[in-house]
Amino acid sequence: MHGASHFILYVADQPRSAAFYAAVLGIAPRLDVSGMTEFTLPNGAILGLMPEAAIERLLGPALPSPSSARGTPRAELYLVVPEAANCHARALAAGARELSPMRLRSWGHRAAYSLDLDGHVLAFATDGTAGVV
Repeated sequence: MHGASHFILYVADQPRSAAFYAAVLGIAPRLDVSGMTEFTLPNGAILGLMPEAAIERLLGPALPSPSSARGTPRAELYLVVPEAANCHARALAAGARELSPMRLRSWGHRAAYSLDLDGHVLAFATDGTAGVV
């Protein structure tokens, strides 16, 4: 199997979420058109942001409405990056709500958690030994 993995989050307001993730990730989107914004993540995977209305049009009534679950965590984006604390701080500055501050976790990562603008859990992590003197 070849190619990049795509993770697509359904969002209420695509431009608002695109601006949020551009600020948090510190990168410009690789694609930003009506109906989809994409960012290339550090490992080569693609983060997509699709408006809730667009996925409802695409899949029709068989899909439960994503907007009906807004505010309820529906997905977690867990990113292992060298500057995890800085990414978490940028997320909070861009409007995310902190769930758990940066700390060493039982699985060996230092990780911090927040909720993005659409209620998705956003975690930034780094190896637990990173930054330890």
